[in-house]
Formats: sequence, structure tokens, C-alpha cells
Amino acid sequence: MAASTVWKGYISFGLVSFPVRLTSAARAERVRFHMLHRKDLSRVKEVWFCAEEDKRIERTDVVKGYELDNGNYIVVEDEELKKIAPPTATTMEILQFVSKDEVDPIFFESSYYVTGEGKAAKPYALFTAALEETNQDAVAKLAMHNREHVVLIRPSEGGLILHTLFYPDELHQTNRSETPKSKYTARELELAKGLIKQMKAPFQSQEFTDGYRANVERLLLEKQKGRKITSIRQPRKAPVIDLMDALRRSLKSGAGKVAAKGHAKPAAHKASGRRKAG
Repeated sequence: MAASTVWKGYISFGLVSFPVRLTSAARAERVRFHMLHRKDLSRVKEVWFCAEEDKRIERTDVVKGYELDNGNYIVVEDEELKKIAPPTATTMEILQFVSKDEVDPIFFESSYYVTGEGKAAKPYALFTAALEETNQDAVAKLAMHNREHVVLIRPSEGGLILHTLFYPDELHQTNRSETPKSKYTARELELAKGLIKQMKAPFQSQEFTDGYRANVERLLLEKQKGRKITSIRQPRKAPVIDLMDALRRSLKSGAGKVAAKGHAKPAAHKASGRRKAG
């Protein structure tokens, strides 16, 4: 299946511009459930309903409205929103360059692959090589999905990756916690560093799997075959009283040297019809 283009336009770099398109680089995968009527297992539909007239309405009768005060709205049409789209709706103009890894990952929102279009091969390759050799990332602005984003463009494996960034006022700074002012000994720090060194390993993304998703798929398989549902035992860890002793025993046992990064993922077979399994 061909990747779906989410934005198409130009990257403008000084007096150089070249056409590109964006495709989604990742999305969360999960077992998807439908909402059913418990009585007969038929699909439940979402219905648009007018509270004032107490009746069902069609999707075409729905408009966007911004509330000024209780019950008073400004109606905004889709065509009006298109008319006020900024130039960044079609052109990403590079605003500045920043050192690699300078932007805190907490700002990263979504990731996209940047693909050259038409005769973009040479300027695309040149731009990518320049970023790689200078260890810089590009910062630009881009309008899509009814929003103007600040974006970070960086080289990756011979191509370009684009990340949309959160604005500072979108970060929940009030939720941030500070490191407690608590004293520890030099020996405790050495033991903690030793445990970190023992658990150090190259990051291999393919080694990690979603244990919750695997358990849901296992649940579906067990219900489909009429088997008893296997409960997952949750670990019960007592609070650490003697930190030094806990660190020593962790190092001695190699606790974490080989940590479970996921679970085997059984394939859930799709049941036919509306028969209620389990």
C-alpha cells in the first residue's frame, strides 16, 4: 500500500527551494474494538443530535462555532479558514539551524518522512549532506491540519525526518517535578553507576514489543477457543529500606542485565459472524 501524503509543498533554503511531500513516520498500534449493543452484538452508530430541536440531524448540517459567551457563537466556515491559511501552508521556509540534539525531545509531537518530489533529487541530497556534515538540524514553520507548526528537520539514514514541535505554552510545566533534596553517599553513587554500566546495551527497537497488546490478543484467542482466561500476575515490590543493600544485591544477581523487553505476540484469529465468544 502506498504511503498517504499528509502535506505537499516546498522547502525553501536561502534562494534554493525544492518540492517535497510528507508521509507519516509512525503511529501507535493497538487492538481496535468496536462498540456493540450488548443485547444483540450489533454495531452502535454515532448520531448527530440537535439539543435545541430534540431531533437527529445530518453531518452536512453541522458547522464550526466559537463560543463568545453562554449561547452566543461566531460561525466559521471551512472556506473561510482556507482563505486565511498562512504561506507556510505551501512552503516551509528554513528559519534557522540548531546544533544536533539541541532541541529537548519533550517538544517533539509527531514525526514524518520527507520525500523529494519531481526534480528535487540534487537539492534534496545537497541539503541532507550539508546538515550531516555540519551536525545541524533545520528549524522551519509549516501549516497543516488547521494549525501552524514549528518543525525540526534532521538527516536520518540518508534521508530527512521532520518532527512537528509543541509550543512552549503547550508544555505542562506545572507538572514537572524536581529532584528531591536528599543526601546519598559516594559509595551508593558508585554502586548505582555500576548497575547502570551493567545494564548498558545498544538500543535495538525491534527487541521491544507491546506486552499489553500481546495480552489483549491472547485474551481474544482464548475467548474465541472457549478457553479459560489466563490472568497476569502483577509484581508486588516492597519499598526499599536499605538502599545500599538493594544496590549490592542488584549488582550481584545481575538483576536488569537481561530485562524482559516484551512478550511473544500471538496472532488473534478473526471470528466470523456475531456469535458471542466466551
